[in-house]
Amino acid sequence: MAPYVHERSRYNLEDGALPTQWYNIQADLAHPLAPYLGADGQPADPAALAAIFPPPLIEQEVSTERWFDIPGAVLDVLHTYRPGPLNRARQFEKALGLPDNVHIYYKYEGINASGSHKANTAIPQAYYNKISGISKLSTETGAGQWGSALSMAGAQLGIEVEVFMVGVSYDQKPYRRIFMECFGAKVHRSPTTLTQAGRAMLAKDPDTLGSLGLAISEAVEVAATHPDVNYSLGSVLNHVALHQTIIGQEAILQMELAGEEPDVVIACIGGGSNFAGLAFPWYLRRKEGKTKTRLLAAEPKACPTLTAGAYEYDFGDEAKLTPQMMMYTLGHDFVPPGIHAGGLRYHGDSPLVSQLVHDGEVEATSVWQKDVFAAALEFARSEALLPAPESAHAIAAAAAEAKAAAEAGEARTILFGLSGHGFLDLSAYENYISGKLQDYDFATGAVVE
Repeated sequence: MAPYVHERSRYNLEDGALPTQWYNIQADLAHPLAPYLGADGQPADPAALAAIFPPPLIEQEVSTERWFDIPGAVLDVLHTYRPGPLNRARQFEKALGLPDNVHIYYKYEGINASGSHKANTAIPQAYYNKISGISKLSTETGAGQWGSALSMAGAQLGIEVEVFMVGVSYDQKPYRRIFMECFGAKVHRSPTTLTQAGRAMLAKDPDTLGSLGLAISEAVEVAATHPDVNYSLGSVLNHVALHQTIIGQEAILQMELAGEEPDVVIACIGGGSNFAGLAFPWYLRRKEGKTKTRLLAAEPKACPTLTAGAYEYDFGDEAKLTPQMMMYTLGHDFVPPGIHAGGLRYHGDSPLVSQLVHDGEVEATSVWQKDVFAAALEFARSEALLPAPESAHAIAAAAAEAKAAAEAGEARTILFGLSGHGFLDLSAYENYISGKLQDYDFATGAVVE
């Protein structure tokens, strides 16, 4: 019998190939991003953000300069786990029964200790706050990936971290809490009695599952009321999307090594940082006439912001402490069901991604939770890599794209972002395998058996 050969094509860059600049898509939008609005309904003065953000991040938030140099101290830390790998998923292709002219690649971000792409912005955010004289950061986290990344970055760069973790995820993912505490962070189950926003919600609904919007309110309140504390956000905002663009820049070079140009680039989306990181550099490549790549964002049907939300001004948090942003939103007081992709349980989306979707530059699709986990396990069993539930939305969308191409008899090259591993999400997989996991239909507000 011939020996079994497990085919896998890896396209890794040399250690010195890490991008040295971040790409700012604001320089290349078809029209300027709608301004943030203050409490008076007028365009917000960027100086107002100084209560919770350091000057370098405020500059990145509002700038239309195309490139920002990455500080050497940040590069030093990024070099501990980057460049990240890009693989062709040959075994997954076989499992899906695809023809030879349909190829699937994935860009993997789970190789740092926190296990996700979130470290790419946690490190520069901790750095900029540290050099600006801030001693502590407050933040929220949904599934725990962002809290894990910021806790890790805080330990590396010597800055305290306090995390408000969405209640349902705090209960579902205890090992994420333990991970954060191992890196010295203080972690609270949100909502808490520590903030006015938390107390108000508990008085309204003592049994609330919590939400990212509410956890943001608590973290922002702590930062706004303590002069030595700043707020740190892992998604949505422009400077966060900026920091993540090292993903797409690396992927462009790696696809060139593979000798292929993707017909579609896919990433999961909650607030937008992961999608922006992979897709924005491909947007620039398309604008320069070098590709015709489609850009596709995959979200949960239980929280379908881009596919069912309204494009309008809304607050980024439950208590209306943030500026209003023009974005796709389900309403800042929306509390999503307790789906296991906790990082995608956010009521709104990045203003940058939202504008691109509204302008027809980016496509969006929504995926059922059971289909997501089915795709995740098929990928895990073929590629020997267990994905995070959030990342698996991109896997499900990629599989659908591949099958559609095969049925149409078309050649297609697909690139998706595998934003993190699922090693600390085993309770979600246990629920799926045991048949306890249910689908939730946002349109009807009902559980789908």
